[in-house]
Amino acid sequence: MVPVRLEAITWDRLAELLADRLTGLEPADGGSWPRVAFDGAPAGRPGDLAELVGEALRVRGRPSLVVGAEGFLRPNSLRLEHGRRDAESYYGGWFDTGALWREVFAPLDPGGSGRILPDLWDPATDRATRSSYVTLPPGGILLLHGPLLLRHWFPFDLTVHVLLSPGALRRRTPEAEHWTLPAFERYESETDPAAAADVLVRADDPRHPAWVG
Repeated sequence: MVPVRLEAITWDRLAELLADRLTGLEPADGGSWPRVAFDGAPAGRPGDLAELVGEALRVRGRPSLVVGAEGFLRPNSLRLEHGRRDAESYYGGWFDTGALWREVFAPLDPGGSGRILPDLWDPATDRATRSSYVTLPPGGILLLHGPLLLRHWFPFDLTVHVLLSPGALRRRTPEAEHWTLPAFERYESETDPAAAADVLVRADDPRHPAWVG
């Protein structure tokens, strides 16, 4: 159930308020690195909000690292095993969650190194990206964005969900990607990310977001 009382806001103001909140965020596991999710369908552009928050944190002198889940897609041979437009595969098999645990979350465990791989696989070339590791200093904040994040039990300390109504999701999703829509319907039914998230941002009209949290 989506909360009724949503407050109109600008993206810049939202980023400022979230950055203020994150500066006081402590990891629940007692470690040194808070971990934040920016969850939402690609059409909702949760990565844009993550980048804005990262910039607002930089101004505040708080280091952060923005990581996109799309940098951790599985190889084509596994991801497209059932075809290029299989919604079930998209829902459960496109993203290499094991690599995310190993390369992003494990280094941020208590006593970890903070040494994160920002991306692993390039779907365009179907090859490893060969990106360099990045060390997030103690107190630095992980800002992970992508779709379907709240169904994997990742150890987030704060979760932000960018919500689109079914109609807005269909309008804003390119027609060539409409085959993914059943995956988001299933996500809504099984996970209810709007209710599960700590912060909810409604973005049916990208020019006029609203939020609660």
